[in-house]
Amino acid sequence: MTIRPSKVVNIIGFPVDLGAGRRGVDMGPSAMRISHISERLQDLGYKVIDDGNIEIEIIERQTPGNPQLKYLKEILKRSEILAGKVEKSLSEGNFPLVLGGDHSMSIGSVAGIASFCKKNKLRLGVIWIDAHTDMNTDKTSPSGNIHGMPLASLLGLGDKSLTHFYGFAPKVKPENCVVIGARSIDPLERKNIHEIGLQVYTMADVDKLGIHRIISRVLKQFKNSVDHIHISFDVDSVDPSVAPGVGTPVPGGLSYRETHLLMEAIAECGCMSSLEITEVNPILDHKNQTALFAAEVVASSMGQRIL
Repeated sequence: MTIRPSKVVNIIGFPVDLGAGRRGVDMGPSAMRISHISERLQDLGYKVIDDGNIEIEIIERQTPGNPQLKYLKEILKRSEILAGKVEKSLSEGNFPLVLGGDHSMSIGSVAGIASFCKKNKLRLGVIWIDAHTDMNTDKTSPSGNIHGMPLASLLGLGDKSLTHFYGFAPKVKPENCVVIGARSIDPLERKNIHEIGLQVYTMADVDKLGIHRIISRVLKQFKNSVDHIHISFDVDSVDPSVAPGVGTPVPGGLSYRETHLLMEAIAECGCMSSLEITEVNPILDHKNQTALFAAEVVASSMGQRIL
C-alpha cells in the first residue's frame, strides 16, 4: 500500500462535455477553482501546482460520428493528452487531482495511472463512487453517450478503440475495482456487471450496512491486493438536495455526512494516490453550491477534519 498522498498536488482540468447528453459540465473545473480548491489544499499543508485545463474542441464545431459512440475521435484525442499528464505527474512523485468534466474523462486519467502502475509493477485499485455504474458499451448503451461507458472500457468491455486506448487492456482488474453509491443501472448494464463479476455497493447496501462499514470493508479488501488506490468521485453520487448541479441527477443519493465520512475514512487509510472529481454542472447549480461541496469533499479526502 502507498503510505500517504504526495505533498505536491497537481491540479489538471479536463473540461469535457462531449461524453454527456447535457451541456454545462465543461465549466466544472472553473467552478471548483472558484470554490478555492487550491487554497483549501494549501491550508492542509500541500503544495499545489495547477496545470490549467486541457483544451477540448467545443461541441458546436464537431459532428457526433457513430451514434453509439458519440464524439469518440475528439474524446480519445484529448484523453491521450490527459493520460500523459497524469502519468507524468505520478512519475514526478506528485498527486494528480483531475477536475472534470463528464465521466468520460476517466478513460484518459485511469489510462495514465494504469500505465504508471504497469511500468512500476504496482497493482492498481479503483473505487468508483457514482450513482451510475458506467458499465455500458456501444452495444448496450441506450444513448451512445460515452460518459456511461468508461468503467466498462477500463475493465476491458466494449469497443476496442476504448478498451485498448493507450495501448493495453484491461486498465484495472475486476477484483480490484468497487463501485459505491449506485442507484441507476440500465438493464443491459446489469448483464455486463454480472458477466465481469464487478463488486457494486448500491444505495440499498448503504442503507442496510452503513457507509463506514462499506468503505472499511473495501479498504481492508484492498490492503493486501493493491498498491495504488485511485478514487473516481462522480458528484451525482450525492443526493441532489446536497449537490443539485450535476450532469445526471438521481434522487436518493449519499447524504452530506455520509459523503464526508466516506472520504474521511479514505484519508485516514492514507492509501489514496490519485483522485478525480467529475460531473459538476454549474448551469444546473444554485450559487455554485455543488462546486463548493465538491471542494469540501476533496479537502476531506486529503485530511481535513472537524477537530
